[in-house]
Amino acid sequence: KYQERKSIMLRTHNCGQLTKKNVGKKVILCGWVDTLRILSNFAFLDLKDKYGITQIFFEKKFLKNLSKIKRESIIKIKGTVKEKPKPNPKLKTGEIEITASSIEVLNLAEDLPLELDESIDSTEETRLKYRYLDLRKPRLQKNLELRHKIIKSIRDFLDKEEFLEI
Repeated sequence: KYQERKSIMLRTHNCGQLTKKNVGKKVILCGWVDTLRILSNFAFLDLKDKYGITQIFFEKKFLKNLSKIKRESIIKIKGTVKEKPKPNPKLKTGEIEITASSIEVLNLAEDLPLELDESIDSTEETRLKYRYLDLRKPRLQKNLELRHKIIKSIRDFLDKEEFLEI
């Protein structure tokens, strides 16, 4: 017998989508942990996905759980969009932050065999061995996106000219 399943909301927005227009809105975000700064009574986490980075603010009650989370772990955050007291003009989402009401770890990362920071070089052997991680670097992500757009425009042109790809 067929049973209708309830829809599970994975996210309401992506990490590059929220602006000051969304202040006060309850949201759900999913992504990779980019940076985590745990201070004495609160913490900040930069959550990233393909679309950008959003800063998450955690109150003291979350600090114990946050200490277990490593960089590149995948998490789901529920929270409310707040305006930042000091905006970051370098980020598309730099005018807002999310005050977390809950956190769910979807996949806990192990220690990374190479740094994802562009300024820290790894050996070519290490980069090739862990290519799936190396491809997460922003420079390589931009290269992949550019390659996709070029190939797509070629295929669109050939399709318009009624070529058949074999």
